[in-house]
Amino acid sequence: MNFNAGIPQRPLAPRLNAIPREIVAACDYEAFARSRLDDNAWAYLAGGAADELTLRDNQEAFRQWRMNNRVLADVAGGHTRLTLAGLDLAHPVLLAPVAYQRLFHPDGELATVIGAAAMQTPMVVSTLATTPLEDIAQKAQAPLWFQLYMRRDRAQARALVQRAEAAGYRALVVTVDAPLAGVRNREQRAGFRLPAGMRAMNLPPDMPLDLPGPAAGSSVFDSLMTQAPTWDDLEWLLGVSRLPVFIKGILAPQDAQRALAAGVAGIIVSNHGGRVLDTAQATLDALPAIMDVVGTAVPVLLDGGVRRGTDIFKALALGARAVLIGRPYIHALATAGALGVAHLVRLLREELEVTMALTGCATLEAINREAIIRGQGN
Repeated sequence: MNFNAGIPQRPLAPRLNAIPREIVAACDYEAFARSRLDDNAWAYLAGGAADELTLRDNQEAFRQWRMNNRVLADVAGGHTRLTLAGLDLAHPVLLAPVAYQRLFHPDGELATVIGAAAMQTPMVVSTLATTPLEDIAQKAQAPLWFQLYMRRDRAQARALVQRAEAAGYRALVVTVDAPLAGVRNREQRAGFRLPAGMRAMNLPPDMPLDLPGPAAGSSVFDSLMTQAPTWDDLEWLLGVSRLPVFIKGILAPQDAQRALAAGVAGIIVSNHGGRVLDTAQATLDALPAIMDVVGTAVPVLLDGGVRRGTDIFKALALGARAVLIGRPYIHALATAGALGVAHLVRLLREELEVTMALTGCATLEAINREAIIRGQGN
């Protein structure tokens, strides 16, 4: 099906069935993806809220840290393996939930899950996937987690949780930082719309995805936020789910502390890729204070701004157990489908291995705060 029918097009480059030698790092995929995506899809993928300061800060935060090289260490036999939420993983990279992946490749989430399997990479499937969660599970040969957007319709949330449990998903990721869209973001400026025939396949076809805007004379508080989830809804979810629940969207230590008290299985430090609240903290900047609260009580993951193996290393040095990547793997998906996704993860893993070797860290457990130094950025 041509989902882009009726949308004005510029000539798009064909997708690749081999990786060109010019792609040697994750950032190289961005230009290749841009030439293969129409303006509508690109606005959705690339955009951030308001002036996109947080979007940029997520990457800039990593540049404020330098590596503390160590020499003559015996790192023979080193590896990137870890255990997370009961899973034995080959490396500390997960694929973050990204909605509407058929905007970026005809096979959408099915291509992503194949690429993830090739590199033994857990994939977090979005509530707003363009492929039913059961169909993705049938193709999966690596662990799947399911991301849940909660509203105050508990019956709908319970139904999604039960479907994920029945399909073999291994954890839930409840997103809590996006009760409403960021103001004046790029996709709004560009007039983004889903192509005809494309929808969120895990939700009823007649279910409105956009909350109604404020009525004349009313405020956001009296309209949009009346449907936003609260801590009571999280506690309810923890009570009905048989799967471990990670909470995604924590930036404040106070919220991390409250999530711990509620009984979450893990915390994902995230600002939704800079798409919701502009000038929010970069996730790497928020991480140390959250680690001070959480310690080793539950695993803490970081989402936002990861583009290099050194970025992964820095996040782990500041306490994260693993990282999630979003836009980079979508750039690779748009460029070369499943092959691109697998290649992108391989690049990041190899860069992480090189970084570990050159800093004297044979295992992920050896990475600590002494391995990095605060610098001035670029």
